[in-house]
Amino acid sequence: MKKIVAVNSKKELATFIDFPHDLYEGDPNYVPELFIAQRDLLTTHPFHKHSSLQCFLLFDDGKIIGRIAAILNNSHNKLNNASDGFFGFFDCINNQDAATLLIDTAVKWLKEKGVKNKIIGPVNFSTNESCGLLIEGFDSPPVVMMPYNAEYYIALLEGAGLAKQVDLIAWKFTGDAYDDRSVKLLDRLEERLKRADITIRKINLKNFKEEAASLREVYNKAWDKNTGFVPLNDEEFDYQAKDLKLVLDQDFCLVAEQHGKLVGFGAAIPDMNQIQIKIKKGRLLPTGIFKLLFGKKKVTGIRILLLGVIDGYRKMGIEACIYARIIKAYREKGLKYAEAGWTLEHNDMVNNAIKAIKGDPYKKYRIFEKTI
Repeated sequence: MKKIVAVNSKKELATFIDFPHDLYEGDPNYVPELFIAQRDLLTTHPFHKHSSLQCFLLFDDGKIIGRIAAILNNSHNKLNNASDGFFGFFDCINNQDAATLLIDTAVKWLKEKGVKNKIIGPVNFSTNESCGLLIEGFDSPPVVMMPYNAEYYIALLEGAGLAKQVDLIAWKFTGDAYDDRSVKLLDRLEERLKRADITIRKINLKNFKEEAASLREVYNKAWDKNTGFVPLNDEEFDYQAKDLKLVLDQDFCLVAEQHGKLVGFGAAIPDMNQIQIKIKKGRLLPTGIFKLLFGKKKVTGIRILLLGVIDGYRKMGIEACIYARIIKAYREKGLKYAEAGWTLEHNDMVNNAIKAIKGDPYKKYRIFEKTI
């Protein structure tokens, strides 16, 4: 007999976090999330100061067969004058009744919180965090900070009455299999920008706190037109920036500025999933921490996580210069692959630019929605 249990205790939370490890046991492409990071995300992240969520576990005769989090993002609803709810952290065995029950449970909780319009997901808080359901590209592990799921999840969500809202694209560059025209033109492009008093430089990690404040302002302006975007407040941005600083390589984190004012930035981070995939159940102790620390130097890929320029400075060549700098560093370091993404399927300007340098749209993710 199936039974839904609301997660309220530390033990239940640990069970919630650990469920995917058992579900994907033996899957060579599954990367366990770090337990401590998931626990903090679900309990102490600044999101919880302005919004709320409830995690649920689904049991069948005492055995866990699914999980879901119902998410009320007040910032999203205030910004968009909406009454939407989200679901995230969705994992389930291949059973339609189980999946439908999980979605219905999330909907019920959201309605009790006053949500009247629709449920959207999978989104783990907002598009600032991990989001989307993998629908194409099941033949390789996800890169850092990207989701992974079994292929049967698509049918489960559709069977529960959800339909496509938007698709997200991840692009791959392998070895030297890209058009390096932008690298060859780099000096000319940067010279043109200098005539407009725009320079590209590496981020200053010694002055990281002040840099982060400017980056947050650019981030919120550069991505404000993206579907589902919710601006990060100071505390939320600092929370994410603090984690990224631990793995940042200055050669892959660049800012564009004019007269001391930041107008754009791009950041790529090492694909730590190469190491994380070997950390059993995402536990850093007793040996996982050493795998993480000593494995960083052996990472052979990066994820181009962010690239944004504020309105008024786009189409000037800033994006091309940042990409060129990253590609140049990628080549000099002898890395084997890079992933750029995600990008929205309808963002033609960015997608065409990536296609022009021979990016391969090798994975696709979908955000679903359902009227409630």
